[in-house]
Amino acid sequence: MAARRGCLPLVAVLLALLCRAEAAVRELKVGYYAETCPEAEGIVREVMARARAREARSVASVMRLQFHDCFVNGCDGSVLMDATPTMLGEKDALSNINSLRSFEVVDEIKEALEERCPGVVSCADIVVMAARDAVVLTGGPNWEVRLGREDSLTASQEDSDSIMPSPRANASALIRLFAGLNLSVTDLVALSGSHSIGEARCFSIVFRHYNQSGSGRPDPNMDAAYRRALDALCPRGGDEEVTGGMDATPRVFDNRYFKDLVALRGFLNSDQTLFSDNARTRRVVKRFSEDQDAFFRAFVEGMVKMGELQNPRKGEIRRNCRVANGSPSPATPKEVAAYRVMDF
Repeated sequence: MAARRGCLPLVAVLLALLCRAEAAVRELKVGYYAETCPEAEGIVREVMARARAREARSVASVMRLQFHDCFVNGCDGSVLMDATPTMLGEKDALSNINSLRSFEVVDEIKEALEERCPGVVSCADIVVMAARDAVVLTGGPNWEVRLGREDSLTASQEDSDSIMPSPRANASALIRLFAGLNLSVTDLVALSGSHSIGEARCFSIVFRHYNQSGSGRPDPNMDAAYRRALDALCPRGGDEEVTGGMDATPRVFDNRYFKDLVALRGFLNSDQTLFSDNARTRRVVKRFSEDQDAFFRAFVEGMVKMGELQNPRKGEIRRNCRVANGSPSPATPKEVAAYRVMDF
């Protein structure tokens, strides 16, 4: 009996630690807002459809937000936060500044949801729902999203800079990055297929087009006719803010992206490398180029897995996706510059 009584406190401690650990990660589930905001998913899709009607590219830009949000400390809406006088936001990170866009679409969704169900739907969940709808509205697969995330209280430009890959990244670096997030090689290739829709800037490819690996020459893994097309789109010394489609059908979610990689017509180095530089990713690219249904299935699985990445810190449901509740107004550009010089 004495030994048994001596074990009880240890069991209690272990159970308490287990409960605390489980409480740190919120349970996500399909239909999370069924009772508290039953029209939430319909509202998100309706606003996304309007945004697409105004500008076809916008829905792809919103989908990209999920990647840049979830990869940095989990899917917590931190990428949506504006900088404040005391916080450098992730919008100013190297991979995001002058690149991420369509935040106003998320604002529009949030305003509609706050009008219908104030204080209920998180910005993090809005990003996940909107990313799914971007795919559906452009002809891709539909799937049920697991919801119930909270919004972070802060954002971290430093964390984003240390995690998000460059357009120059090679397949080996991308495999390591995804493995660190418990995402497989198949997940990597499938999720890269998000580039089936949307556009990228000439800024992201000029090095590859004119000075690959410091050679002073273009990437040899580039179709000659495609190279000439990029010459016209992104001439040396031209406007690097000009954009081009990341595959031949940038308004349609399909497997053309993979067909283009096989044909050496990938826009970004981080895309073409998946076929040209690594046998493991090449096999998956080839399979998806030949089987769109296989790509769709793997893409859905990858998006669901990525959506499970969570920030264990306690959060909130932001009323405004750009700022934490009760926070000061976002910083002006001058204040952001001054803070960056002062602390960095």
